[in-house]
Order: sequence, then C-alpha cells, then structure tokens
Amino acid sequence: MESVRPKTPKTAPVTGIPTPLSTKPTPSYVPAMPFGKANFQLMIAGIVTILVGFFIMTIDTEPFGFGFFGLTLGPLVVTAGFIIEFFAILKKPAETAS
Repeated sequence: MESVRPKTPKTAPVTGIPTPLSTKPTPSYVPAMPFGKANFQLMIAGIVTILVGFFIMTIDTEPFGFGFFGLTLGPLVVTAGFIIEFFAILKKPAETAS
C-alpha cells in the first residue's frame, strides 16, 4: 500500500545568485526630494539678485565706493537676495501625485 503525500508547490532552488531587480519587492516608502521646482527657481532668483547687488556696488563712481550705489542701494539688493535664498530653502516643496 502506498502512502499519499500532499503535493507541495515547486519553488525555485536557492543557489546564492542574487535575484534581478524586477523581482525584488518595491519599498512602501519612497523619500521625497527635499527641494521642488519652485525651490530651485527661487534659489536661482536669489543668486541672480545677489550678483546684481554686487554689480551695483561696483558701478559706483565715488572713490572707494562711498556713494549711494556702494553704500545704500547695492547692500540693500544683496540683502534682498539673501532673504530670497532664505525663503527658497524654507519653502515646503509641493506634493506630487504618485
């Protein structure tokens, strides 16, 4: 008399070869980028504003830059550029639909 064994599903033999990436499970959490498109646009605008402020300081015709452009307008524009950079870093990126 033969004994009846339950059928077991066939599994692939373990050979120590890593599986291809397509068969690995995908992670449930995908980290978001720290900066979005708007952040990068604000950063570029801030850098351009800072450079314009330094350029304004260099076009001052007074000796040693002690005129209105070198002492007042240029530093204000540079400060505005740094404020734009500050907000570009702290702005929360927009959520993307996945």
